[in-house]
Order: sequence, then structure tokens, then C-alpha cells
Amino acid sequence: MARPSFQAPKGVAEYLPPDSADFLAVRDGLSEPAIRAGYLYAEVPVFEDTTLFTRGVGESTDVVSKEMYTFDDRGGRSISLRPEGTVGVIRATIEHGLDRGQLPVKLWYSGPFFRAERPQQGRYRQFFQVGIEAIGSEDPALDAEVISVAYRGYQGLGLTQFRLDLTSLGDKNCRPQYRELLVAFLADLPLDDATRKRAALNPLRVLDDKRPEMSEMLKDAPLMKNHLCKECDDHFASVCQHLDDLKIAYTIAPKMVRGLDYYTRTTFEFVHPLLGAQSGIGGGGRYDGLMAELGGQDLSGIGFGLGIDRTLLAIRAEQGTFKTNHLDLFIVPMESEARRAALIVADSLRTAGLLVDLSFGDRGLKGAMKAADKSGAQFSLVIGESELASGALSLKEMSTGELIPATMENLSELLLARRT
Repeated sequence: MARPSFQAPKGVAEYLPPDSADFLAVRDGLSEPAIRAGYLYAEVPVFEDTTLFTRGVGESTDVVSKEMYTFDDRGGRSISLRPEGTVGVIRATIEHGLDRGQLPVKLWYSGPFFRAERPQQGRYRQFFQVGIEAIGSEDPALDAEVISVAYRGYQGLGLTQFRLDLTSLGDKNCRPQYRELLVAFLADLPLDDATRKRAALNPLRVLDDKRPEMSEMLKDAPLMKNHLCKECDDHFASVCQHLDDLKIAYTIAPKMVRGLDYYTRTTFEFVHPLLGAQSGIGGGGRYDGLMAELGGQDLSGIGFGLGIDRTLLAIRAEQGTFKTNHLDLFIVPMESEARRAALIVADSLRTAGLLVDLSFGDRGLKGAMKAADKSGAQFSLVIGESELASGALSLKEMSTGELIPATMENLSELLLARRT
């Protein structure tokens, strides 16, 4: 087979039938708990002013310094494709005054995000997420709700082997003192040049180094959880209590540091052990101070981003299955008059909520029935002159071959009653 003239860009996962049905099932499964919890949908741009990300995400992060797709538009403005969702939603909240109404503002969103990373299984340059943001309350119960929305989403999709890692990163009152302790500790270690530079920009990021030699050197490093101020310590204890009340299992991970600078206090990640190096399937945390940094009110917030691509890989790794919609009926018209009638019947059944397709063109019966079989429809229906004249129909159940008498009048009711 000849190589096609054009191919998808490197590092982009495409979802086409039949796999696209699984992708949609994951997206809908992750968003459904948010909708049930009162989160309202937000659609924001996939590109923004570059400064929004440098200020909001942090210039020292790999996301901003190495991974953003940035370009100048026709007006000479620096624009970047969004590498994550939170700062764009915060910008929209400020711009449109959502924070001037009832608090907390509770929003959910879904779509593509972009990072110029080295592609590998589970790491794509265009990836998809479902996210939520809850803005305007410091209540630890809200932290627990956000975490539970993600947790129930994974559960609802049938995942059983994921783990929730949880920690607190403190706030502006206690983190500076901890940072000084960590910098002093790191100063005495024989770090390589790259790690030393990373420590100078953000010493907390060094704690996330997975190399065995670094893990050994960092085993006695001071931990943020042991240096929280009373307010942060009480807040984290309350979050844990709420999660215990909800019977949501978690693991305290004191060295967890996520790759975005805006996180404070409650920070979490969902990990799936069957995915290898790219084991994180979603995560998030609180971002006190972010809204003020972007020019809005000094309101607290918390949110998450859940990876649709990686969640799909995790479900497949667990050999899970999806319940996806299939066609109820495939109609096979046998001549021109029947084609006119078949389109009318299909439209009527679709209006009644049924999933219906039909054979187009001048296919013979044999070819049309092959198409019916490949469609995965539960039933097929042949319409010809005799059916049009008598009004008597014969539904064929594709899995068993059983023929079921029907009429034009009771066709919709019959299909709905026998739907599997």
C-alpha cells in the first residue's frame, strides 16, 4: 500500500472508529461526576497571550521554559497554545466577572492541550483532558469534593488499580522558611550541574527526581509536611478527615511535587502502576494567590486535570471494557421508492431516540446485508415493494437471526422495548 501524501504530526494520538467510541466513553465518564456536583461547562481558547502562562504557570517550570508551542501572530503578539487548563479558566473568570457572583465558581471543561515533549506511550504533544476549577473558597471540604469528583470518575469507568497520592505544599507563610531549609540541605549534596540549576530555580522540584542515586541522596531531606504552619497543618488534616469520611483511600506522598509553580496547600496525583514511566493519569491541587497574580481578586481556588488519553490506556491495561452505544437498526431499501420510504422511516426513528443507519447507493441485497452486519446494529430491516404495499415488516435480530413481525406503526415501540 502506497504511503499517504500527508500524515498526522508526530506525537499526536488520533481517535477514529471504532476506538473513538472508547475515547468518548472516557471523556463522558470523567466529566459526569463534575456535572452531578454542580460544575457548569466552560469553553475557553486553545491559545492565549504567552505572558498569561509565564506569569500563571511559572517561568522556571519545564512546561513554560521548554514545552510550550509559542509563535507570533500577524499583529506581532506572542501567542502560545495552552499547555494546561487552569490559568485560561482563571483569566476567563476574571475577564467576565464570574468571581463577582455566587462563590465558589464551579466550572468544568474538556479539550486538547499542547506540550512540545519527546513523544512516547502516554506522552503526546497534543493530549486531551477533563478539568474542573472551584474558585472562591478555602473550605477543606471543597478540596475533598474536587478529589472525590476525580476519584468517582475513575471508579465509574471501572478502574480498580489506581492510587491517590496526597500532600500539602504549604502557603506563603510557611513555604519560604521551608525553602531555606531545603536549599541549605541541597547545598551540601554533590549535585550535577543540571540538578544544581534546577535547585536554584525551584528547589522543591529536586524532590521529584526519580533517579535512584538522587532518591538515596534525598532520603534525609527536610519535608514540607513536617514544617507546615498551624493553619496549613489544620487545613490538610481536615481534608484527610473528609476523604476518610467519603471512604476515599489515599497515600501521603511528602516528596510529591507537581510541575506547575502555582500549587499551594492540598496537592494530589492519581497514579496507575500498569502504565510504566508515564503513570500519572491525572492530578491537581489548590492554587491560592493565582487569581491575584493574574490581576483578579485575591481568591483561593482548587482544581484538577485528568488525562483522557492515559485513562484510556489504563483501562486497556486492566483489560476493561466499555459500554458504548450501538446502532439499533440498519435499514436495507430494495428500490427507488423504498429508498424514499427508508429515509423517512430512519428520520422518524431517530427523532424517537433510536440509532438508525441505512444502505445508500445501488447495492444489491447481499452487499447491503454485509454492510448491515458490519454496522454492529442490533436489528436489520429490508424494505421493498411488498413491505410498502402491505405495511407488514420483518425485523431480523442480527445476533440470532430471529425474525420478528412488525408494522410501520409499532416499529419504534418494538425497537425501544427490545433495545439491549
